[in-house]
Amino acid sequence: MSLRKIFFNKYVLLALVAVGAYLGYTEWNQAHKEPLEKKFKFHPVAVGDVTQTVSANGTLNPVVMVAVGTQVSGTVTHWYADFNDHVQKGQVLMELDPSLFKSQVDMDLGNVHSAEAALELAKANEGRIRKLLAEKYATQADLETATATLKGNAAALEVAKAQLDRDRTNLNYSVIRSPVSGVVVSRQIDVGQTVAASFQTPTLYTIAQDLHKMQIDSSYAEADIGGIRVGQPARFTVDAHPNRVFTGTVRQIRINPTTQSNVVTYDIVVNVQNDDEALLPGMTAYVNIIVAQKNGVLLVPNAALRFKPPSKEKKPGAAPGKSAVPAQEKDEKRAGGNGTVYVLENEAFRRIKIGLGITDNKMTEVVSGDLKAGDNIVVEELAPSDSGKSGSFSMRMF
Repeated sequence: MSLRKIFFNKYVLLALVAVGAYLGYTEWNQAHKEPLEKKFKFHPVAVGDVTQTVSANGTLNPVVMVAVGTQVSGTVTHWYADFNDHVQKGQVLMELDPSLFKSQVDMDLGNVHSAEAALELAKANEGRIRKLLAEKYATQADLETATATLKGNAAALEVAKAQLDRDRTNLNYSVIRSPVSGVVVSRQIDVGQTVAASFQTPTLYTIAQDLHKMQIDSSYAEADIGGIRVGQPARFTVDAHPNRVFTGTVRQIRINPTTQSNVVTYDIVVNVQNDDEALLPGMTAYVNIIVAQKNGVLLVPNAALRFKPPSKEKKPGAAPGKSAVPAQEKDEKRAGGNGTVYVLENEAFRRIKIGLGITDNKMTEVVSGDLKAGDNIVVEELAPSDSGKSGSFSMRMF
């Protein structure tokens, strides 16, 4: 046998072995192929309750917060109320050095006495001129001059008295009193500090009138503001009590918008009852306002609305269940609150269009469509497990 025949027969034999191995592997792989039911996660359509909320962060504040200032300048000599102290209306909070104010009041008293003496003299002079005029020893001009002097001295006395009242008021202002009953939230001054009430009244104390009545000041985006109404219930949490959910009520929707970085927001005020005083001023609240609520409706998970059947030719590195969505299908989903879910029938996906209602960001209400309670819909494609790789065929060269 020639050398060429020997090589030819060898190649034929190798080819037959390769074809046989391929056919055997194909038949084995088909027999051990994992059904689609095991490759995807399903969720039954259920009947339940759903609550739609809009969320934002806010700050807790007392409903009435009074900033106590001073109308006069001076040096602090005493303070009588500190942080967290309960004070009553009219209670003395602090005192300024009254020396200058007392000196001014004493000077005004002297001016008043001087003006009173001048007035008495003018009255006597005016009466004397009248008698002289009657006896023809004075002229009418003399009487008019005396009368004018009398009126001028009377006016000077009124001015002196007004200045005395003003300086007495300033002297009283050197004693700072609480305008309301409440709790001292902050104290901004100390003994020896000079306060100046020139163009803007300085804040010396901040007093919360009632810590049992609080409010949350929060900002909501314009996309959420349309569903918020006065009187709607709200739930919120704070970092200080992470395992506790507090409740409140929407009291005010302020129509004054705030624009920052082209984002328009509106201030929402939520009333909160703080009976146990667990909430403190300045705490950050994570607020959820309930804008809609439905009971006993069909619900589908939001993950099922995002699911798309994998294409037959996946791009390398594509995530499970994240195949491309046609532009037409995107438009259908956006228009009129519609969505699409898939069920598995006879090893094939069946597409079902449904109308969508409210959502709590986990489950969404179904308002229309060929879907009923108990239907198993596809939620996502499961990632391949290590055991699922047993059907792969590889050769290692040594």
